Amino acid sequence: MSSEVPDPTDVEARAVENVRIEDEMEQSYIDYAMSVIAGRALPRVEDGLKPVHRRILYAMHEMGVTSGSSHRKSSSIVGETMGDYHPHGDSAIYDTLVRMAQDFSMRYPLVDGQGNFGSMDGDPAAAQRYTEARMSPISEELLEDIDKDTVDFSSNYDDRLQEPDVLPAAFPNLLVNGSSGIAVGMSTNIPPHNLGEVIDATIELIDDPEATVEDLMEHVKGPDFPTGANIVGRDAIYSAYKTGRGRIRVRAEFEVEEWKNGRERIVITELPFQANKARMVERIAEDVTEGKIEGISDLRDESDRDGVRIVVELNRGANTEVVKNKLLENHLERTFGVINLALVDGQPQVLSLKETLEEYVAHRREVVRRRSEYDLAEAEDRAHILEGRLKAVENAEDVVEVIRDSETRADAKAALQEAYGFSQDQADHIVRMQLGSLTSMEAAEIEDEYEDVQAEIERLTTILDSEQELLEVIKDELRKVKDEYDDERRTSIVEDEGTVTHEDLIPEEEVVVVMTEDDYVKRMPIETFDPQGRGGKGIIGADVKDEDRVATVFRANTHDYLLCFTNQGNVYQLKTYEIPEMGRTARGKSAVNILDLDDGEDITAIVDTDALEGDEFVTMATRNGYVKRTASEEFDNIRSTGIIAADLEEGDELVDVEVTDGSQDLVIATEGGMTIRFAEDEVRAMGRTARGVNGIKLQADDAVAGLVAANGDDGDGQALLTVTRNGYGKRTPIEEYSTQSRYGKGLIDIKTEGRNGPVTAIKAVSEDDHLVLMSEDGQIVRTRVDEVSTVGRNTMGVIVMQVEGDDAVASVDEIPAATIATDEAEADDSN
Repeated sequence: MSSEVPDPTDVEARAVENVRIEDEMEQSYIDYAMSVIAGRALPRVEDGLKPVHRRILYAMHEMGVTSGSSHRKSSSIVGETMGDYHPHGDSAIYDTLVRMAQDFSMRYPLVDGQGNFGSMDGDPAAAQRYTEARMSPISEELLEDIDKDTVDFSSNYDDRLQEPDVLPAAFPNLLVNGSSGIAVGMSTNIPPHNLGEVIDATIELIDDPEATVEDLMEHVKGPDFPTGANIVGRDAIYSAYKTGRGRIRVRAEFEVEEWKNGRERIVITELPFQANKARMVERIAEDVTEGKIEGISDLRDESDRDGVRIVVELNRGANTEVVKNKLLENHLERTFGVINLALVDGQPQVLSLKETLEEYVAHRREVVRRRSEYDLAEAEDRAHILEGRLKAVENAEDVVEVIRDSETRADAKAALQEAYGFSQDQADHIVRMQLGSLTSMEAAEIEDEYEDVQAEIERLTTILDSEQELLEVIKDELRKVKDEYDDERRTSIVEDEGTVTHEDLIPEEEVVVVMTEDDYVKRMPIETFDPQGRGGKGIIGADVKDEDRVATVFRANTHDYLLCFTNQGNVYQLKTYEIPEMGRTARGKSAVNILDLDDGEDITAIVDTDALEGDEFVTMATRNGYVKRTASEEFDNIRSTGIIAADLEEGDELVDVEVTDGSQDLVIATEGGMTIRFAEDEVRAMGRTARGVNGIKLQADDAVAGLVAANGDDGDGQALLTVTRNGYGKRTPIEEYSTQSRYGKGLIDIKTEGRNGPVTAIKAVSEDDHLVLMSEDGQIVRTRVDEVSTVGRNTMGVIVMQVEGDDAVASVDEIPAATIATDEAEADDSN
């Protein structure tokens, strides 16, 4: 006999299947994702519960821990749930149990907790061994009739027990208590609602299946958060109910109170849903310490068991509106992103308000039908037994005689069946009857019960035969739930009256923005610079440090939203008021604190978003002569880190940007004084990542200096202003630049040899416009356009700005006549 022990791993595989690893990984990930989606993270539309919630409630139901029982240790409930139905960590189960007991998390808590179950300050609940719980009365409505075959059951994780796939749910819990969860590739965030409003809307939908979302909103005014507060505006609510998605602004409830010594204080009494009260108070205190909010002398949290009370005391003379709106802007308002995503027939689906209620009504229709079938079968069985008892009472003496003459109980049953035609069940019941049941009084009671049972059979049959009767039962049961648990709304809906934001507190004025090559930036009121005659040196506009030079200057309004295009072909969005206002002799603030610019990246062109109304194009020119047009809508959503505006070839740079309407002419000027004019539609519209097409054929060592958009064939009275590096310039009517095909050499615009130097900028100007010119050393001058002579092409021009030594004109911008007129009118009004 061999003593060798066989190697258990030395066996042949029954089957080997070759599978591509990427296919196996893909399928495995899909299986995992669907497991998370269907089995953990998303609620079912019928009862609004995730599996863990449903299993906790069903475990409590099986344990008899109902609202009428005594509280049970939470650890016991968690243990039963984990051992019988939910084979996951006890902490996940307990966290869910805790949330179902928190009146600040659930609009209608499903668990009645006893002990420390956490707070709005983010305090955790006590350990499960210290807390106790039982079902709340309203949660029993979710489980009502679960023992009457109203829902499907499946085997639990070890096939030892059965658990419900869904609860009967006597009210639309998905909307009433809401839900939130993150699955794989999707998430849900459903706000809670008022029970009475949701039930009224459900009844409305039952009565009128063609009801619209607007009709249902006559009942459901909006979300109703357990912490109260206010929803600002109704449009976002309608969008969320119509599409299943929306962003709702929730604002704290507060009031301004007169306090002692003429001072005021802001008292906050309700917070937005899911706000951490302690953290919010800390952040307000941090902002006060850092000087972000001024005028606050003291901050206290006086909250207790009766509710929230946060007191913000103001300094004497503090601007209450400014403080209030600073608090609103940064602390007292939150956005609740509605994603009404739930499982419908096992598949995740975003639902409108109407679709959610339709799915619930369909569920209740099935529950009531199955319950009626169950009750009908029970009633028919009872009627059958009662019919046998009545016959036995009528023939009492003979029945007793038959039983006495039988040898055994089985013989008695058989004899009764043969003599009177009793069924097996009837015979069983009669043999077990007591003699006292044969009295005349007992017979009368049997008759009464039989009549009641027959009436119940008739009622149940009517329900099953009539869809209308079944729906009436659903409505009656919904009304009973409403009568029992309905309460007042906690969350008010207020109209958006235009909250005063930080932007509203910034005076609206025209400013000059200066940026240097080292990316220092600042803004100054344009009134700082009075118009001068041409040829002036101007005044200091920026204190430029050694080896730094002014890169660009442009005019803007403090409330403008600007698109900042860089030499590297990127675009950033900037609010003018975010640029710090500084004096003429200040250097400015580093732009990296405002824009996320890369090393060596400089702003070369600015576009005011007010010029973009939807149908325009953003037209760009590069240093190497390329030009491209892109629809303005592609610049609607710009990330804080910027987006690509043009894909530049190596060594090229973005030089200038204009907003065009599709019917204009483009004029490109080069540093060597050449200019080309061609129709805008010669450049097809293309995406942001395109390089563009050739716009002008450059001569050796030449480069593009600027781009303008001209109106119509004759320029509509416009002139082309050309300014050179050494401060010389001229105006020439646009019509003198004849239109030609794209990618030509162009015409001579201005002579650049000798005193002039290369072209710095070109602008399309009108007679009444003003110019703002800035030199690399920080000198700035403002002059009227009509001070610059109108001459023909191929001329030297006149002095526009006097520059000295190694200084040179860095940038030119124009102030439109309309802006000047508005500023002058406002100045007259103020005087």
